[in-house]
Amino acid sequence: MTAVVVAIFGFTYVLIAARRLRLLPIGRPAGALLGAFLMVACGALSPAASYAAIDGDTILLLFAMMALVAYVERAGFFEWAAARAIARARTPVGLLVAVAVLAGAMSALFVNDAVCVFLTPLVVVACQKARLPLGPYLIATATSANLGSAATLVGNPQNMIVGGLSGLSFATFSALAAPAAALALALNIGLLLLYYRRDLGTAPLAPVAPAAVDRGRLARVVVVVLGVVVAFFAGAHLGYSALGGVVALVLSEREDPHAIFARVDWTLLVFFASLFVVVAGLETTGLVDAAWAALGPRLAHDSALGVSTLSALYLAGSNLVSNVPMVLLAAPHVGVDGSTFAWVLLGFVTTVAGNLTLIGSVANIIVAEKAAGAHELGFFEYLRFGLVSTLVVLAVCVPALVVLARAMGT
Repeated sequence: MTAVVVAIFGFTYVLIAARRLRLLPIGRPAGALLGAFLMVACGALSPAASYAAIDGDTILLLFAMMALVAYVERAGFFEWAAARAIARARTPVGLLVAVAVLAGAMSALFVNDAVCVFLTPLVVVACQKARLPLGPYLIATATSANLGSAATLVGNPQNMIVGGLSGLSFATFSALAAPAAALALALNIGLLLLYYRRDLGTAPLAPVAPAAVDRGRLARVVVVVLGVVVAFFAGAHLGYSALGGVVALVLSEREDPHAIFARVDWTLLVFFASLFVVVAGLETTGLVDAAWAALGPRLAHDSALGVSTLSALYLAGSNLVSNVPMVLLAAPHVGVDGSTFAWVLLGFVTTVAGNLTLIGSVANIIVAEKAAGAHELGFFEYLRFGLVSTLVVLAVCVPALVVLARAMGT
């Protein structure tokens, strides 16, 4: 049975990592769904056990945040915020910084994948109007969105899983993660300037017309989002806080939300639910527990060697099997420690790891695909910056996390 389960797990992650195999081009969500079905079909999990393996808090939060972001986008918030940031930039270098700050800040609250979906076309248009090279601005969008998302439990899917499995409050997680994410974003911006400043020139940008938005609708959305954020910090249930915001907007709009629900990425929800089942199936073999036990003290959170080894493991695993599966595999063993630092380290490193390569995170792929008609963001064009940024950020921010955690007693 163990060999069968390991074979199913390996087959599933080949489908996920390759995204589309020529032999079986069914894509990531269907690949994960196939793996989940096979785990039950082979007897590794009973149907009841497969249901229990799915973390409902994570699925609810992901659904609610996607619906909330759809309302935010329809209200024109992203266009409004981008237009204001671009208008204040004035120079190409200023625009690069503005794009990075905007992508990072919005991703802390609105989920990095969604921010990249809505922000990338605006960045493309702004660069085309100013006749600027698109590569630096696209890389700034992707890498900054990833780093900004590390600040909170709702910034990206892997952090949502950390929140659901750890039981940490939004405020407790952010108190440690947000300063590290801000430092990471600052380092990333510094590297962007070091890499690209000379290529951008200093000519002033043409004025940008303000975005036309429905101010009444925008105001309602802003009020609701602020209410959701207050609920997050007050310690309310994350999923139901976000869902409460969605329900409030459904009622305030007074119309059938079918168009909003159509914007929810249902295949992503299938993907995550299936991953929970696949990982639970592998855990029944005891192989992950045995491997973790064999590494023993090398994976401790209370020593420099342990933190360094864990960070290297999370970095390698996130780029081998993707960051979400890495979180699911590591979570049971991080939970033994149970400290805030242990969970933040897991979320932070797996998130930063997404900046290593162009295919390291969904956000990167979204940026590349959304800009494809105007600029083909190449693998090596991205790697030239992403590799250095990832290593520098981890080398500086992981020790900073350790120092801050000790100062806070977490």
